[in-house]
Amino acid sequence: MLFLIAFVGAAIIALVLWKAMSSGGPQVPQPPRRPTTGSGRPRVSGPDDDPDFLRQLDEKVRRREDPPGA
Repeated sequence: MLFLIAFVGAAIIALVLWKAMSSGGPQVPQPPRRPTTGSGRPRVSGPDDDPDFLRQLDEKVRRREDPPGA
């Protein structure tokens, strides 16, 4: 019986120490996030989001002599 009490006590102490060691480590500060709008750099987007690309693509399709799928 004494062995069981000692085992449970050791397990509780080990759990408390494990929790204290894992959460008490040095916290690495995260760099502040820069705002995505108004930063001076244009936002990177795919060609299908670019209005100029879509306009040029539409003009190419209109200039095509043979209709697609014919």
